[in-house]
Amino acid sequence: MAKTPEQWLEEASPQEKQGIFKLFLGYAPGVGKTYNMLSEGIRRKSRGEDVVIGMVETHGRKGIAELAARLETVPRRAMNYKGATFEEMDVDAILARKPAVVLVDELAHTNIEGSRNTKRYEDVIALVDAHIDVLSTMNVQHIESVVPLVRNMTGVQVRETVPDWVMQRVTEIMLVDLTPEALQTRMRRGDIYPLERAEKALGHFFRPGNLLALRELALQQVARAVDRSLESFLDKEGGRSPGVRERIAVGVSSSPAAQYLIARAARMAERIDAELFVIYVDIGVDENPDDQRSLRQNLQFAENLGANIVRLKGKSVAEEVARVVREKHITQVVFGRSAQVGWRKYLYLSVIHKFLRDAPQVDVHIVTQEVK
Repeated sequence: MAKTPEQWLEEASPQEKQGIFKLFLGYAPGVGKTYNMLSEGIRRKSRGEDVVIGMVETHGRKGIAELAARLETVPRRAMNYKGATFEEMDVDAILARKPAVVLVDELAHTNIEGSRNTKRYEDVIALVDAHIDVLSTMNVQHIESVVPLVRNMTGVQVRETVPDWVMQRVTEIMLVDLTPEALQTRMRRGDIYPLERAEKALGHFFRPGNLLALRELALQQVARAVDRSLESFLDKEGGRSPGVRERIAVGVSSSPAAQYLIARAARMAERIDAELFVIYVDIGVDENPDDQRSLRQNLQFAENLGANIVRLKGKSVAEEVARVVREKHITQVVFGRSAQVGWRKYLYLSVIHKFLRDAPQVDVHIVTQEVK
């Protein structure tokens, strides 16, 4: 049975000696994440540490292949899937080998069906829990709460994701940065993709506006990680006493657009270290199978971001949300301005207006969403 995010985090007891989980974070392919990871692995080997490669993807890049050749690689596990043979990282072989450090590329990767774990981040956590230091790589757009923002900014739907709770297990984040101009130059030289793919990529994902926005997201992610580390240190050293923690609530529906709203609220909560609540009130309008499926997806998305889920039944969404706000001592409430279309849009706006009329003393955010 798959472990819940809470179980993964509970197992990371501060008293237990764990491996170090270092993440090389970038904002786009080609910024140098794998190169930097391999370079650190080689440095640590030169200092006498036992370093192996668990999984490194060269993507045909000569420089990466040359660096990887300088380290021992644990053979991959060959797996058959739908008549084809694939190679996956062999977690059991690495655990049996017991290195001090293992390099694992592409943290967001989904493993072939039949693997020990569904996702590579689960493999990484198993290695960290076995007291092995792990160096890994990922682009910021694969963090689950960022996915709707990336889709809205770039039009690209990211399929492989890492839940936000995994980021809490990361011991150290290193930002691998490169200016968009330098990245585009690398693209034109064929250093990232073959030249026949480069022009298409430059006109789509690698457009300057996209790269600037993604780079800002990566910088924000690392800045928040630094802030959390500083706050943890100050609290431990008695540098300050923590105040009353903010609590943010977001009201959602079965609309697919709700995931963008949840993601926005999650990012707001992360910035101010607030507790997040996602509220769904069943008033009998989401009974068909499509709505129910969409609702389950929305609530699962919220759970993956670490939100507290509150499901209620009632006649008035506004009244039920207001009651939760009072009972849970919510300090900020987020609503979506365009979360619905047609008659549902007017119903949803009516809910917001009624809540504003009778709202407890909380800050209310009205977030504009683009329905696609």
